[in-house]
Amino acid sequence: MSDASDVVVVGGGPTGLLLAGDLAAAGVSCTLLERRTERPPLTRAFAVHARTLETFDARGIAEQVVGSGTRVSSLNLFGSIEVDLSALPTRFPFVLVTPQYNVEDVLERRARAAGADLVTGTEAVALSQDDDGVEVAVAGPDGERRLRASYVVGADGLDSTIRRALDVPFPGEAVVRSVMLADVRLAEPPDDVLVIGAGDDGFAFIAPFGDGWYRVIAWDRHLQRPEDDPVDLDEIRAVAAKVLGTDHGMHDPRWLSRFHSDERLAPTYRVGRAFLAGDAAHVHSPAGGQGMNTSLQDAANLSWKLAGTVHGWAPDPLLDTYDEERHAVGQSVVQGSGTLLRMALMGSAPLRAVRNVAGAAAARIGPVRRKAGEFVSGLAIGYSRARGDHPLVGRRVPDVTVLGLDGERERLYEKLRTGRFVLLTGQDHHGLVDPWAGRVDLVSTLDRSQGLTLVRPDGYVAWATDTKPIMRRDVELRAALITWCGDPARQ
Repeated sequence: MSDASDVVVVGGGPTGLLLAGDLAAAGVSCTLLERRTERPPLTRAFAVHARTLETFDARGIAEQVVGSGTRVSSLNLFGSIEVDLSALPTRFPFVLVTPQYNVEDVLERRARAAGADLVTGTEAVALSQDDDGVEVAVAGPDGERRLRASYVVGADGLDSTIRRALDVPFPGEAVVRSVMLADVRLAEPPDDVLVIGAGDDGFAFIAPFGDGWYRVIAWDRHLQRPEDDPVDLDEIRAVAAKVLGTDHGMHDPRWLSRFHSDERLAPTYRVGRAFLAGDAAHVHSPAGGQGMNTSLQDAANLSWKLAGTVHGWAPDPLLDTYDEERHAVGQSVVQGSGTLLRMALMGSAPLRAVRNVAGAAAARIGPVRRKAGEFVSGLAIGYSRARGDHPLVGRRVPDVTVLGLDGERERLYEKLRTGRFVLLTGQDHHGLVDPWAGRVDLVSTLDRSQGLTLVRPDGYVAWATDTKPIMRRDVELRAALITWCGDPARQ
């Protein structure tokens, strides 16, 4: 472990691993600190949504992740309302059910191959910063030492040491208590990949890990035990049998736990040279499977902005956009997942009946069904734009077909694997981005009528214009490139 690096990432879960891999791939020296010495074979997260798979695709690792799990093309909310994912406008029209540790394995291999320094059995215990950098006090097997870096990212979870060191509050509350978790074998596996049920007696959920183990989540409406009470498998069996009509022959649990679900959101994700990401910045209900996905998108948003700043080309305000963009998303996800949870756990049978009838009717309306799928999958998430900006600004870019230098057809997300901006154009506009060489790639689309679209490294539109007079177009493009990609290099 070096005593100095460009960025120190604290926390070796999915968020920290994606961030470290991105930074190292961009040529930024990065040290990741993880207090665990090995990854436990247990997990809370097991859903990877389409937008996250697109993010992995832009890094060349989507197929590895997809190969580790089971595809589910529709979700059943509240046991009666189906959300169809099969028509989503993406290469990944499904939710992937796979344990978090499978995702972490892929991300760790990528980070190590890129040159990130992953240090296990070591944790951050204190933090200080000045105008020139940060200093992280680290405790490990060889005692305490101090690391110097330009920036630090706290991706160290709900009880984040970095967040506490920054004195950032974490307001919120528990929204449901005494939720039981178990990893079990099933003597009678269900026909459906995901099993969800809610009723007078509580809530139950079953999902496969793909290796013969199943995750069971159960909540008993009539019996709220303290969290330090041990969980007995019979207690979970009883709830499942009441809610689902069968316990599917649960047996041989390898893990039993009881927990509560919080809704918390840090008021800021940045303090000086320190950043918060993932569960260190936001936690919410597990409804909709948004937790790991939202956290990974934090890392994808921050990594290229940090890399550009370390390399010296990023405009001064660029790092501020991380907090502006991702805090708004965190707030939306906390509210959205909380609403889903409250609807799922409604105590009134008449209200549940109204919910089911109204929800089923809405799900039959095409635009509503599409919006529901895009929300759950993360495809609908975007960032705000300024007055007068093109309507595409801030929106996710679909994986369109583009032409390579040799005229061969490629996918846009393959071009994004360089970690650079991409300027999409329907015409031959050679020379437009030459002063930003190494930061922006010029790529032709098959649509010859298309104007210009500047795509950020994270797959969102930074700037766009329809066909305009050349002089006006070039002036606007230059301004956009300076805003997002820094001053042009001297030719």
